[in-house]
Amino acid sequence: MELSITHKTEYAYEAPVDFALQKVRLRPLDSALQSVQRWSLDITGGKVEAHYSDHYGNHVDLVSAETGTQKLQLVASGVVQTRDTAGVLGKVYGRAPLWHFAQATPLTRAGPQISALAETVGSGKDPLDGLHALSAAILKKVPYEAGHTNSATPAETAVTLGKAVCQDHANIFISAARIAGLPARYVSGYLLMNDTVDQDASHAWAEVHLDSLGWVGFDVSNGVCPDERYIRIAIGRDAHDAAPVYGLRGGSGAESMMVSLQVQQ
Repeated sequence: MELSITHKTEYAYEAPVDFALQKVRLRPLDSALQSVQRWSLDITGGKVEAHYSDHYGNHVDLVSAETGTQKLQLVASGVVQTRDTAGVLGKVYGRAPLWHFAQATPLTRAGPQISALAETVGSGKDPLDGLHALSAAILKKVPYEAGHTNSATPAETAVTLGKAVCQDHANIFISAARIAGLPARYVSGYLLMNDTVDQDASHAWAEVHLDSLGWVGFDVSNGVCPDERYIRIAIGRDAHDAAPVYGLRGGSGAESMMVSLQVQQ
């Protein structure tokens, strides 16, 4: 499937900025699941200072704001050819070893509720079946509903709240899979939604490593394994590691951020 994406992130500053630097992960990479046909990152009010491949293999652009600007706009756009592999990325490895993805982080540290959910993995006839059962159990216990969590909400807290979005679902799934002894990681990217072109945020899901298959994806929020409707952008141990845009700013006054996203075939 050929998917076209336009992802705009705009920062508006109440007062002229002294300094701002954004770590931007908005460039998809070729893989067994996708081929990038064309891609660009256009910047207004700033420039790319450097770019590099991080320890997870993500493409990172460091974007600085022009001194004195009151608006910084990032527009990532392009076309990606995707393939349906039933969520199986395979035995693809980078610089980060598997044990690194078995470690807890502040966002994915398990408490009693996630530990109980992790027992679901052992209920299946094999680990893959158990992970599907885990995905279903999480969505039943923590249904999708926006407005209750934010980017800093730990996975255990989201379970306690009983409402979550895709970022929380991925962090909860990752935490439980690790308790069950499986390396797991977070994926940020895009999803072609049914009958919806305009979106207000990117998407997130999880990948778990199985010895027999390699990395396999699970989208808890939609109860499926990623297919040709999905585009992978970045990976990490949790939502913080794979955040599309993350930065810092020096100067007085408040700031606001607006995100608009279009994904279409």
